[in-house]
Amino acid sequence: MSGFVAALLLLVVAVGVVGVVYGVAWLVQVAPGSAVTVPFLSGNAPSEHAFSRFHVRWYVLTMVYLAFEMEMLFMYPWTLVVSSVGTSAVVEMFVFLGILLAGVAYAWREGALRWA
Repeated sequence: MSGFVAALLLLVVAVGVVGVVYGVAWLVQVAPGSAVTVPFLSGNAPSEHAFSRFHVRWYVLTMVYLAFEMEMLFMYPWTLVVSSVGTSAVVEMFVFLGILLAGVAYAWREGALRWA
């Protein structure tokens, strides 16, 4: 099978899967205006608007969380190649972890990890 035929077949399958998913969603959708379409909050009415402002501490906490997520994103593939690359891979990872540790230490010093 040539490359173009395989790509065309993949495109047809992808469009078909998307069409099937949209069809199933249309079949099982909830009727507009029913009681089920009320915003989810354990059955209670929302107490504030969806676009209300958050306290600034949540943004800093989010940045710390994303730093740890990036750490895991880079560490998983690193574990697969560390034995073949050698000492330079270990040194580079410790430099990366040091930079992350400096960021966490700064956030800790600024009080981003306090909940009260």
